[in-house]
Amino acid sequence: MRRLHRPLLTSLVLLACNQALASMSVHKQVDAVVQPLMQSYAIPGMAIAISHKGQQHFFDYGVASRESRQAVDRHTLFELGSISKLFTATLGAYAEARGTLNLSDNASQYLPALQGSAFDHITLLDLATYTAGGLPLQFPDEVTGQRQLLDYYRNWQAVYPPGMQRLYSNPSIGLFGHLAAASLAEPFQKLLEQDLLPQLGMQESYVQVPEPSMKRYAWGYRGNKPVRVGAGALDAEAYGVKSSSADMLHFIEANLHPNTLNAALRQAVNSAHRGYYQIGEMTQGLGWERYSYPISLEKLQAGNSFEMALQPHRVERFTAPKPAEGDLLLNKTGSTNGFGAYIMLLPARDTGLVILANRNYPNAERVRLALQLLDAIEP
Repeated sequence: MRRLHRPLLTSLVLLACNQALASMSVHKQVDAVVQPLMQSYAIPGMAIAISHKGQQHFFDYGVASRESRQAVDRHTLFELGSISKLFTATLGAYAEARGTLNLSDNASQYLPALQGSAFDHITLLDLATYTAGGLPLQFPDEVTGQRQLLDYYRNWQAVYPPGMQRLYSNPSIGLFGHLAAASLAEPFQKLLEQDLLPQLGMQESYVQVPEPSMKRYAWGYRGNKPVRVGAGALDAEAYGVKSSSADMLHFIEANLHPNTLNAALRQAVNSAHRGYYQIGEMTQGLGWERYSYPISLEKLQAGNSFEMALQPHRVERFTAPKPAEGDLLLNKTGSTNGFGAYIMLLPARDTGLVILANRNYPNAERVRLALQLLDAIEP
């Protein structure tokens, strides 16, 4: 018996040693690209989480607060900025899966106050994919409450025919999230925090961080000043979620393996991954922005550029949504004044990653870092 077990024991020991060496090598490669980036952009703290073929990897750097010197870990809460739109999109698709809305319906069907406005001719899909006809990136400063919000939408006039031009917009997808919640007859924040996020396995993600979790909420930095995002019109729907790298890895793995979810949520995740129109290399999904993979650094940076976010682009709309098939990359950036985030999925390769930082640094550098991390994990 001993002679039979010794070779097996030796093999197990060698396997464990090889895995440990491989892990050390990966950490060394990740350190080599993360630490210079943090130094170049004076990023106080960064949390990175990667799921690769069933294995989870966490890399934590720096501090959540320069003042307290509290170290970043996988449970530190960062502001996600526009990555929040992925949850809004998923919630809207979830409402469709439950039969409370249809993406082809006109927006005014779900809010009587909008009837007789431009939204009689703008679909929920137009709102969700930024093709309503020229809604701007941000609300005007005077929109501070519910009354001003409704007045703004009632009086707004399309610049372009709906469905023709993409102009990235918080008021566009924000209204989509608001109407999706209305179709489910619950407030958006309640649906997000008490229904959607728990179903995705996320237990430490919030719009309003509860008091017991405030000690884990990082400070962002603009210059040398500590900052956090404030309340704004449809902030929960557009940019208001705070989360940790550990929780975001649950979201990544739910998107990599939607078959583990219940039927309605599985349908919602698959719907969010579908493509609805094309702009150059980028295919627009619900929240997610999709590319064929492999892709060059330059092309992926172009898709996440200021030009793509700030300028209108004519779209090539598909006659029917394109399913997420083949070797694809899905991604999304997110920023607030003091935070910068990036998320990426490679479903065919069973890989996804999230990068969270408490400084808003250039999107091009987030994309570069993500591709470098992929090289470290799977050379």
